[in-house]
Amino acid sequence: MYVLGVLVIALGIGASIALHEVGHLVPAKRFGVKCPQYMIGFGPTLWRRRVGETEYGIKAIPLGGYVKMIGMFPPKPGDPAGTVPRSSTGRWSAMIDDARTQSLEEVGPADQHRVFYRLSTPRKLAVMLGGPLMNLLIATLLITGIVTLYGRQVEADGARIGTVVQCVRPVTTTGTEVSACTAADRPSPAAAAGLRPEDVIVEIAGAPVRQASDVSRLVRPNAGKTIPIVVDRGGERVALSITPIANQVPELAPDGTPQRAADGAFVMTTAGYIGTSTGQNTVLQRQSITAVPAIVGDGVAQTAGVVLRLPEKIVAVGQAAFGAGERPVDSPMSVVGVGRVAGDTASTMTFMGVRLAGPGDLAVILLMLLASLNIALFVFNLIPLMPLDGGHVAGALWEGLRRTVARVRGAPDPGYVDVAKGLPIAYAVATLLIGMSVLLIYADLVKPIRL
Repeated sequence: MYVLGVLVIALGIGASIALHEVGHLVPAKRFGVKCPQYMIGFGPTLWRRRVGETEYGIKAIPLGGYVKMIGMFPPKPGDPAGTVPRSSTGRWSAMIDDARTQSLEEVGPADQHRVFYRLSTPRKLAVMLGGPLMNLLIATLLITGIVTLYGRQVEADGARIGTVVQCVRPVTTTGTEVSACTAADRPSPAAAAGLRPEDVIVEIAGAPVRQASDVSRLVRPNAGKTIPIVVDRGGERVALSITPIANQVPELAPDGTPQRAADGAFVMTTAGYIGTSTGQNTVLQRQSITAVPAIVGDGVAQTAGVVLRLPEKIVAVGQAAFGAGERPVDSPMSVVGVGRVAGDTASTMTFMGVRLAGPGDLAVILLMLLASLNIALFVFNLIPLMPLDGGHVAGALWEGLRRTVARVRGAPDPGYVDVAKGLPIAYAVATLLIGMSVLLIYADLVKPIRL
């Protein structure tokens, strides 16, 4: 099952990359741009086939892909369109000129009007946004299918028990347990009453439990009193009795969170205690298709937040990979990490501590992983730095803005934006991306995330 999980996610990643490049290829061809190559992966070519003027192929390293379009960069000012640029002596200038040469080397006499740089701003945007938007479309379709056909976990009344403490143990002001259970320790009230993990507490002392914080609110005043407690166990209501004990527990703030002193220690108080950890109850519920935009929007916003904090998260990954610290669960992963999560989920049939009911649940988890990956590809590729799609989008927008301002002011057309001048930054960004990828792959091998 581990291999099956890895294989499914690998095929999904490959399809996502291929469709991303289709998102660039289709509008480029539609607008007449000549596209000599469509390749999935990098490095040595494993398979290729020419169809018309485009060579389609698969390369050995499946970490991306590209569509080669002629004339990505405009000629150097003063050089005739479609000609090899004049040589420059400076290091960066020579590098830029080499890129221009490669961009224009396949421009034949009949291709002068089939170069990318001659496209209008809206058409440049359509070509460069086509890839990220394809990933967003894939994610939207996957999420739509999952939430409308399978369902989504939504909050419901009740508090679901996560763990049941088996004995009464003292707790320090730092929240750490002083000792483990021994034969001499008395059972916790929850264990004595027969409460189980995954029970949903729906009533305590005759009062309904709507949310997880209600458990503490209703238990704390009843130390030493035997009170009724009703739980939902697998769809069946079970009535029990429980006697909370007086124990040292953290004082709660009005919002239900533990209060801390200035030194960070918990503010302790004596109150009723039963020995459970609870969370808000959720139920699986099919959603209307109208709920999809908000779900996708939340995913995009959360991913954007991760991208904005990427430098600090990469530092945390490095510290965990080369040190003894634990790797944060919300840290970024490489495709290797995504594959390991898929494999572990398939082999253990658990995800984030929850036991999966069967193959249907496993399929949903794998599809959600692919949806999340495609949202990440959408957001990441919009970063306005070359060589990412967002860098070309920024260049097209700047070109359109300059031409619009010139037209409004009656000034001469300023011409095409020379995005080739951004190549030094592009090379620096590419180097950082390669380094980040190597670090993440290493971390996913030596300190993988366990969900």
